[in-house]
Amino acid sequence: MRVIVIGTSAGGINALKVVASGLPAGLDAAVLVVLHVAAFSPGVLPDILSRASLLPSAHGRAGQSLEPGRIYVAPPDFHMLIDGQGRIQLSHGPKENHTRPAIDPLFRSAAMTFGPEVIGVVLTGSLNDGTAGLLSIKDAGGIAVVQDPVEAEASGMPASAARHVAIDYCAPLAQMAPLLVRLTQSERSKERRIMPDRDKIETEIALGDEPLSGGVQQIGDATLLTCPECHGTLLRIRDHRLTRFRCHTGHAFTAQSLEAALDQATEEAIWSTVRSFHEGAMLLKHLATHAHEAGRTDEAQVLLEKAKDKLRRAETVRKTAVQKNPSDEW
Repeated sequence: MRVIVIGTSAGGINALKVVASGLPAGLDAAVLVVLHVAAFSPGVLPDILSRASLLPSAHGRAGQSLEPGRIYVAPPDFHMLIDGQGRIQLSHGPKENHTRPAIDPLFRSAAMTFGPEVIGVVLTGSLNDGTAGLLSIKDAGGIAVVQDPVEAEASGMPASAARHVAIDYCAPLAQMAPLLVRLTQSERSKERRIMPDRDKIETEIALGDEPLSGGVQQIGDATLLTCPECHGTLLRIRDHRLTRFRCHTGHAFTAQSLEAALDQATEEAIWSTVRSFHEGAMLLKHLATHAHEAGRTDEAQVLLEKAKDKLRRAETVRKTAVQKNPSDEW
């Protein structure tokens, strides 16, 4: 059975509606979708896609067998995987690329189970989740498809995939559904390729479900960097095609998503510092008022000067946060 796996992020709801609306009833493939959503998302994507498409759509359920002509959506706060028997598994394991559900775990597991029967699709989205997973699909003999980055609402994900993966098709959104239908109807080699990094991929799938004792050391080399999620040591994955990192508890990052996570941590630290300065200034003003009421005018003046100094320092730190220049995606 053919399996279409689709990953998307920013702008993904509209993109998925366009693709789903063009898929015919009776499509000879199961469609699995990951959209980056917050853990507290109400999970309405299956309803949206069911209204837009002739195919029924629902959240994937643990242990569920795949059927052609259906759309399975990763639930909020769960990675959606495919096990060796072709059944859906849900994992609340470590985040990848600072998100859960993430695209790479689905793509990676689909490549391991279905090999050349997989069609991987990366649509609009920022940063580069999906690139590593699409590499695995190509290694397994599957087909790699990206939305044309020029027309994508957010070009980061499809552009990254196109840079790092030998893409088979780069198509505008309007042509995506007809292309997928043709691919499901085309003859493909049933011969499975020997994936060059099969052991590494199996370890990464296991790490995404539950951390293995010493497992990450098998596939990476220690760095001086720490994980933004848990502050454990990050190891650089041995992969010459794409720079990636994992910590010993299983959190995973591409270099770009790691930079974004570190930027977020830095911004949080800056605003925490600003808050601390403001709280210190408020305390000093309170003490100055108390000293003034007690007739200790000189002490009150010293305290007020200290409060002003803290506010000046807070402003200096605040400007560091607000003066950040926007940068292009890379």
